[in-house]
Amino acid sequence: MSTALVSCGTQTHGILVASSNEFLRRRIIETLKTRRLPAQEALGGADALGKLETTRCRLLLLDHHLADLNATDVVDVIEAKYPWTEVVLLDPDTGRFLLPPNAGDSPRMYEIFSALQSADGHVHTCASSRSAERIAKMVEPLTGMVGTSEAMQHLSRLVRLVAERNTTVLLTGETGTGKELVAQGIHELSGRAQRPIVTVNCAAIPEALLEAELFGYTRGAFTGAVQSRVGRIHAAQGGTLFLDEIGELPLGLQAKLLRFLEEGEVQRLGSSDVFRVAVRVVAATNVQVEQRVAEKQFREDLYYRLAVFPIEIPPLRERGNDVLTIAEHFLRKFATTRATLSEDARQMLTRHAWPGNVRELKHVMERASILAGDAEEITTEHITIRGMGARDRSRRVN
Repeated sequence: MSTALVSCGTQTHGILVASSNEFLRRRIIETLKTRRLPAQEALGGADALGKLETTRCRLLLLDHHLADLNATDVVDVIEAKYPWTEVVLLDPDTGRFLLPPNAGDSPRMYEIFSALQSADGHVHTCASSRSAERIAKMVEPLTGMVGTSEAMQHLSRLVRLVAERNTTVLLTGETGTGKELVAQGIHELSGRAQRPIVTVNCAAIPEALLEAELFGYTRGAFTGAVQSRVGRIHAAQGGTLFLDEIGELPLGLQAKLLRFLEEGEVQRLGSSDVFRVAVRVVAATNVQVEQRVAEKQFREDLYYRLAVFPIEIPPLRERGNDVLTIAEHFLRKFATTRATLSEDARQMLTRHAWPGNVRELKHVMERASILAGDAEEITTEHITIRGMGARDRSRRVN
């Protein structure tokens, strides 16, 4: 096959590989180079569209889940503006390629597809592959959430199913899994997106002040109440109220919250006036609320009122290759250079159980980027996990 497949500016680039996953990009490009197939890389959808404005590439290998743009929108633009560019979608979860049904009919594309097959051992067409069916069912990740694992796909589907309704949602999961981001996603996908989302951390506000914060108060209602104030429930009028750490809500306030959930009414401290409030409630907890109910620390009727639509956020250890995708995301955020992860560093990250979940990984990558300085590669020497020393890190990756 001729390397002059297409002309891209002053250089010859037959293929453009667009993905936010640097490891995936580099692996594909290196494989193609061994077959003397010219390729260049794009860091995402916007970068790919920018390169296509000045180049004339025959084939775009496009990650189905981009960090910046919707892959479907990118394909629509390419079909309208660059009809000569063939688009092949990548399934980042399996590393498989979703090819057009007639891909094998083009003799000059045959060698490219053969190279892709040697890269991952799996090349499928739209007509017959399970990979195609899976990609067709993929949903766009929630805003701020990174990863395309089956667990995250299931989460995204549940959120999109319930977002447009007024149903109360209870988010459960371990600390650091991103419950607040999911609550934000529910709000942004709902018809309330133009209205406020108000967050109340039930564990961070002293019990003596929590009722006033939630329901508001009038002037003189208690010592220090020098002026009237609406509560956070009222402030969320027309929008979403996110009650974080709901499992820590004091027992004395639970009856009043239950009444609000059932009647939609708010009564400020020191006043007999009742206000009707239209608010969508999303609650979250990292404790076993059922156990607290059994221990008589949480009202059973309130629990069932909150858990109309429960959603469990998966821990990081159950999200497969999302660990590396998220690590690279944080690396791009924190690193001062375009540093990459060494193979040993990748192994180290994927073998760790991540009890602190995404929050722990974020802190690990922030520290690693600081220790690496201007280095072009992050190694195990830069990564500190739960106090492991150099010898422990070496054993961990061998």
